[in-house]
This record gives sequence, structure tokens and C-alpha cells, in this order.
Amino acid sequence: MPAVDTLPTADFFGYESLLSASEQRKLNELREFLAAEIAPFAGDWWNRAEFPAHILPKLAALELSTPAQRGYSHLFAGLVIAEMTRVDTSIATFFLVHHDLFVESLYRFGSEDQRRRYLADASNLRTTGAFALTEPDHGSDVAGGMETRARRISGVTGEADGGGDCWVLNGAKRWIGNGTFCDYMLVWARDEANGAVRGFIVDASLPGVSRSRIENKIALRTVQNADIVFENVRVAEADRFAGIGSFEDTNELLRGSRIMVAWQAVGQQLAAFDVARQYAVERQQFGRPLARFQLIQQQLVSMLGNAVASMGMMVRIAQLQEQGQLEDHGAGMPQVALAKSYTSARMRETVAMGRSVLGGNGIVTDYRMAKIFADAEAIYTYEGSYEINTLIVGRAVTGVSAIA
Repeated sequence: MPAVDTLPTADFFGYESLLSASEQRKLNELREFLAAEIAPFAGDWWNRAEFPAHILPKLAALELSTPAQRGYSHLFAGLVIAEMTRVDTSIATFFLVHHDLFVESLYRFGSEDQRRRYLADASNLRTTGAFALTEPDHGSDVAGGMETRARRISGVTGEADGGGDCWVLNGAKRWIGNGTFCDYMLVWARDEANGAVRGFIVDASLPGVSRSRIENKIALRTVQNADIVFENVRVAEADRFAGIGSFEDTNELLRGSRIMVAWQAVGQQLAAFDVARQYAVERQQFGRPLARFQLIQQQLVSMLGNAVASMGMMVRIAQLQEQGQLEDHGAGMPQVALAKSYTSARMRETVAMGRSVLGGNGIVTDYRMAKIFADAEAIYTYEGSYEINTLIVGRAVTGVSAIA
């Protein structure tokens, strides 16, 4: 049998060759970092549900934050997330939440003063951020059902509110990635005065903010998801995102993060194929490698086909981003929704076949496949469930909404 590293890669159609030479070098630099600093330890972090904060300075040194501002292509940005996911979905999810939601919010919606105060530290991971949108009773329906409230009061003095106008936040958020340890969070709340949805930069150490880790997860165990409660939390007017005027403004952020989660679905499939193929080539059954059995080859080819098709769809999404066809306010969401729903459905099939290839070894985390299999369930659900994204596409192609 040939060595695994001499066989074709899971990028069977060579999409990576579309990157510039400098982007390919940077992607290889990331791979070297992941192989040395993440891959040997990711299973243990996952088993213990612990986040490796000590790696953040090394991750920051790669200078991958906000790739568009650094001159990188959208394809490169997507492949960064796919490669991180290929090694550890939890680290990729941390990176996505911090950079693609929190830091990107500062770029898009922050005032010049807010960017001056927060952006450098956040971009270089000297501080960490979270995106607090989902609530205990509102996930997909949070646009209309948001219960967290913001009330503006004037003439208040004190260190916590900046000595001027401030907002008082009350409510709760759930499933907030990075929520247990972040320094700041972007909190979405409804203005009591007029019902408008507003965004706030909230210092997680402010009085009235309480955080508790969500326990007993079977996916993304390294990610520190939190329940967060706000009780009369005072936030300075200077920390309200001036660029956010309604919930519609979240579409710009959610569209971008949904694209990156679809890239995660690609990375999960690449990981599942990597592990399943290596196992099939090396594992002996009935006196010969598993890879010599027809049904095993059929599963591996089906996994590869799913991965290649998913990557092809995401390469086209990246091209549309480069052409600016997804950037107009409210534009591109049906295409992005189709990408997220399709890639996550193929991912579910792919990781299930991969788990089957490993047999009993596919359900213990000593072998990577069990972790890949479990983490896929989170990707299938977050940033718009399969069903919600399907209905977004259905509305676009029929002109009729099936969502109340």
C-alpha cells in the first residue's frame, strides 16, 4: 500500500491553486502552526472542555485577523477557516466568533473613537470578544422576539458610564461563544423608547454582568459557550455602535459569519476524509487493508465527492464576494443560505460515513473521527439551522414566505 502522504489530497480539483503565491505560502504557514500547536493537543482540550488561552499570542502572530484589511482574498479567508476546522473545529469557532463577528463589527459599525480604543488590541488578541445575540427563548426568531432591553438615561455621572449619557441593559443571552472569558462583547438589545434594535460594546467586567458556562455539551466542547445575564448594566453612550440603526444591520455580519460557517462545513469534510482514508489504508481486517474492500472505497469516494462539491460552491461564493455581488445591504442572503444549508447537509453525510469506516473506533475520542462526528452537529445548527436556511432559499425561489 502507498503511504498516505503520497496520495492525492482532499482538494481533489485543486481549488487552492486559485490563491496567489503569497496566500499559498501563508496558508502553509498556518498549516505548520496547526500541526505543531493544535493537532497534538486538541483531543485533550476537547475531552476536558478547556480552552487553551495560552495559544492566543502565537495565533495572533500569524496576522490572520480581518484578512480583507490585510489585502487577502475572500477565498483565502474561507480556506483559513476550513484549514483551522480541519484540525480543530473549536479553535476555528473561537477565531470566527472573535474576528468575523466582534472585530469585524468594530470595522463596519464602530465609530472612529471606538476603533481607536478597541481595534488594535482586539485584532492582535490582546483582548477577546464575543457576539451576544441569541437569547434563552429566542434563536431563529430573535429578530422579532428579542427581549433584552436598553433604556437611555441622561446626565448620569460616574466611571462606569463615562460621566455622561448612558444606557441601562437588562436581559439574558445564551450560547454565547467565548462568553465565559471574553473581555468585551457586542450585545444586541431593543431600545425601550422606540423598539429599535441597537448594538453595544459591553465590558464583561461591568457591574451587573454575570456569566456561567453551559455544561454537558456533546459538541465543540473546547468552545466556552455561556449564559449571560444583564441586570441594570450601565453602558456609556460612547460604547453604543453608532453604525447600527436596526436589526437589519445584523444581516451584513450574519451573512459573513454564515459564509464562514459554511467553510467550516467544508473543513469538517476534509478532516473526516483525511482520517477515514488514513484508517482505511493502515487498518488490517481479514488479512488485508480496509482500503481493499469495495464498500470502503465507495464510502471514501462519496465522502470526497461531497467535500469537493461543497468546496466548489464555496469557491463560487468567494468569487461573488470579490465581485461585490453579495455586499449590498440585504443582498446575497439566499445564495449564502443555500451554501450553508447544502454544505452542512453534505457534511452530516460525510462525517457519518467516516464514522462508519472506523467502526467501533469511530465512537471514542482516541481516534479523531468521534470528535469530528460530534462537532458536526453544532455546525449543522448554528448561524442559521438547516431548516431556516432552506426556508430563506425557498422564499427566494418561490416569492412566498413559509416563515411566519
